[in-house]
Amino acid sequence: MFKPLFFSASLLIAFNTSFSQNFVLPLWDDDKIPNYQTTDETELVTYDNGMRVVSLVQKPNITVFLPSKRNANGKAVIICPGGGYHVEVTDWEGTDIAKWFNSKGIAAIVLKYRLPFSKSNITPHKSPLLDAKRAMRLVRHHAKEWNINQNEIGIMGFSAGGHVASTLGTHFDYGIKDSPDSLDTLSSRPDFMILMYPVISFNSQYGHLGSKNALIGENADTTLVDYYSNELNVKEDTPPTILIHSTDDKSVPIKNSLMFYEALIEKNISAEMHIYPYGGHGFSLAIGKGYLQTWTDRVFDWMDNLEL
Repeated sequence: MFKPLFFSASLLIAFNTSFSQNFVLPLWDDDKIPNYQTTDETELVTYDNGMRVVSLVQKPNITVFLPSKRNANGKAVIICPGGGYHVEVTDWEGTDIAKWFNSKGIAAIVLKYRLPFSKSNITPHKSPLLDAKRAMRLVRHHAKEWNINQNEIGIMGFSAGGHVASTLGTHFDYGIKDSPDSLDTLSSRPDFMILMYPVISFNSQYGHLGSKNALIGENADTTLVDYYSNELNVKEDTPPTILIHSTDDKSVPIKNSLMFYEALIEKNISAEMHIYPYGGHGFSLAIGKGYLQTWTDRVFDWMDNLEL
């Protein structure tokens, strides 16, 4: 009796591991990563004040967090952690957020995107947007399998991750129809955006110059500065957006969110913004920070009432 019981238990453990609700997928096969060249660099993971920090990303990927099938409401969010385009704080503004979304029945996908300082980039500023587009296509490709509605997939970004997200929301495409890669034929347009204390602009007055210098260089020409100043690139089909920011943010001026909100309204795009008087920059879930920690309720209510 003992041996069959042990065998069955082992099978059950293997089954549960194979069908885990959390798993990692590469964005591309290793030999097909665009804008990539092989170097002697290796990805670096460190810890700063208890937070997991990733730099020199070589192989971009997504970590997928799925709620149980019975709890899934069909919505999904791709999360872009921040870090000033130098690093990515993958738990504080990534996996912790994903677990909260799962508690609401929402699938969450944490994007590990390439950073411009890595020598493996051929043209440094192109890689984050390429990775964000690919992540959106990959989630759409797996939507049915992951109990996601293909037309309810949004993108979320914190700080410089908010720049990645808003860049996708203003520079997406509806699919590359003649591509030999079937994933490329899918739309990279997010269905909605959640922007948390986001870097939006690279202009000299209100932009976040640290992110700007990291992505496109200190002496970038005006055309490139304008291309990545996302308040200048809102168009009629930019997706509906919610913005969360604090007035006392000393790192990314609140004017970034205000300018983007105004640009959305000018194009008659559904937009909502919540400005908190305190919180500074990089507050993640804001646990223990009074009513600032209710920003998650504002986001969920907004998502729950979206007409997509």
